[in-house]
This record gives sequence, C-alpha cells and structure tokens, in this order.
Amino acid sequence: MKPHPLHRAGRPKYEIADIVREHRDALLRLVPLRLEQRRALEAMVLCRTAALGGHLDRCTRCDFKRPSYNSCRNRHCPKCQALAQERWIHARSERVLPVGHFHVVFTVPSELHPLMAFRREELFGALMRAAAQTLTELARTKMGAALGITAVLHTWTRELRFHPHVHCLVTAGGLALDESRWVPRGGFLFPVKVIGALFRGKMMDAIRRLHRDGCSRGFDALRDPQGFDHLMRRLATHSWVVYSKKPFASADHLFRYLGRYTHRVGIANSRLVAVDEQRVTFRTKEGRTTTLAPVEFLRRLVLHILPSGFVKIRHYGLYAGANVPTRLVRARALLPQADHHAPLAQTWHELLLALVGHDVRVCPDCGADLLAYPLPSPSPPEPPARSPPPPAP
Repeated sequence: MKPHPLHRAGRPKYEIADIVREHRDALLRLVPLRLEQRRALEAMVLCRTAALGGHLDRCTRCDFKRPSYNSCRNRHCPKCQALAQERWIHARSERVLPVGHFHVVFTVPSELHPLMAFRREELFGALMRAAAQTLTELARTKMGAALGITAVLHTWTRELRFHPHVHCLVTAGGLALDESRWVPRGGFLFPVKVIGALFRGKMMDAIRRLHRDGCSRGFDALRDPQGFDHLMRRLATHSWVVYSKKPFASADHLFRYLGRYTHRVGIANSRLVAVDEQRVTFRTKEGRTTTLAPVEFLRRLVLHILPSGFVKIRHYGLYAGANVPTRLVRARALLPQADHHAPLAQTWHELLLALVGHDVRVCPDCGADLLAYPLPSPSPPEPPARSPPPPAP
C-alpha cells in the first residue's frame, strides 16, 4: 500500500481509512458485523473526502488554492477526535473542582471477556456502574463524604486486543455528607485490595441479575446448565485488579491527562509504521511494534466500536448532572478559588490554531488571507433503471 499522498503536509504517512478501503470486503466475508460497525467503517472511508463535501481555500494574493473536505464526525474515526476532545475538556473545566484527582483503573478477569463481548451494552454499563458504586460506597463509609467521579470506558490494549476497563478520575477528597465541610484525602484514596474486593462483589452481583434476566441466553459457553455457576466460581477466586495513581498536582495537569482518555480511539493513524497488502505494523509501547495481516487488523479494530448510543463518558457523585447546581456548587464554595481558565475558542479554526499552531485561514505560501468557496455537493447516485410496466390486457 502506498503512503498517503499528503503526508508531507503534516498528515500521517499511512491512514487506517486506506486499510479499511482495501480490505473491508475481505473482512465482511469472514466476520459478521453489526450495523454500528459497518457505519463506522464507512464513515472512516468517507472522512475528509469529496463524498462529504467541503470548500475550496483560495489565496487573496497569490495563486495558491486547496480543497478542504468535511469530517465524518464519527466518534470511532481516528481523524475526528482532536477538536471534539478539546471542546469537551474546556467544557468540563468549568465543572471540575480545584483539587487533586486520583486516577483509578478498574479491570475484569479475562474469563469474563467472552461474555462481555457477547452482551456488550449491558455488561459495559454494569462495569461502569460497579466501578462508580464501589468508589461512592467507600467514600461514604470511610470518609463520610461524596466524591466527584468521571468515568471513561476503554475496551482495548495497545495490541488492539479486547480488554474492557474503566478509567476513573476521582477527586482527592469529598463533600461531607452534611455538606458542612470539605473532607480532604492525602497520598492514597483507599487500599487497592479493598477497592478490588468490593468491586468484584458488585460486578458479580450485577452479572447474576443480568443472567436471571436472560442476558446470557444464546451464549454458547453457558448452554450447559452448570456453566454459569462454574464461571462465577472462577471469577470469585480471582483478585480483581484495581490500579490507583497518586493525585495530580494541578487542575491544568488533570485536563491534559484527561484528554488522553476521553476521546481516544483504539488506534491512531500516527501509530502505523508500515502498511502493505500482506501486513500492517504499528507501535504498541516502549518502542515495540506488532504486525498483523490487514484483515486481522480490521477484525481487532471493529471489536472496539461501541454499541450505538452507548455513553462511554459518565459522571457520578458531585459531578453527576443532578448535583451540578446543588452539591457541586456547595463543594466549590468550601474550596479556595482556582485560577480562571482561558476562554474556549469559539470556532474550529481557533481550536486548530490552539492545538497545532497552524492557522488554516492564512496562505502557507505568502501569508495572505485565504477565502473559502463552497465546493459543489456530490451528486446523488442515479436511481436504477427499471423496465416499463407491462401493457394492460
């Protein structure tokens, strides 16, 4: 596969869209895809192409001109998340409390992965609720306070394997239950073994309820009447891994860190190292790489396309929507005032300038202003021809 022709203009050398374009049909012959997976792949192929329309930038002084095509805005597209991420971070900065935040990661044993892949929406939701309930209950019993929690679901490893886990950004302290004071938390939140044990109990209880409601019906591994009990016994013997990192020193550091998780997709174009008809090589971590066949690469990629309408960023405790005008306001009043954050850039041009330092409204050749002229909309496909009706008898 040839490198992307525009990589010299600051774009990645290879693009996932090109892999999808060339190998999607082979994937469809091997793997049945859900509707949201098909739509996401189609969006990646069309993103920033003439099929979605756009405009022509022309310099007011020299002969420079270039087409700029619209983005697909699909949340799984690796080219569409930077501006959405920046807008989200600025919006959250108005709500995040000016205190340190712990980073807590909740994972589940690998024995549960097949069932989670089978019932994605129900079990992903159960995973996020169990993580939030664990932190909320420990804060209530150990601190006598309510925390602010932002939870983000991820489903991948750096090798694109299926690995559901939840990243939680948790306030280093909470609002006392009687709302009279702020209860600070120092170098650690709660013992990770305590967090893990309570999380295991809540998640297993949720799985049992879902099983009683028929959530696992049709799952081959549980057709044996004893299969579910065997699975639960195996899960009960595991130490469920919870990772907790010390609080961030400042809110600004938190925002930068948070942006790495909220709108991240399974893999970015920048991680592709080499692509041809037989292999896709991409960076993993610590300088290592992984090489896969293109169809296997796409098979792993679609594992991380979420069910349609599933909310992967959720807020709990003080950050829950219902508490924003009440308990969150009270908590903020009890804390020292933080420095005012810079106002959110209003247009995508300003956001792009703030992110990469490149003003797309300025001619790269002479520095004069660029004017945007709408490109004609792509013509809809011609309706299929049909035979004339048969003559009346």
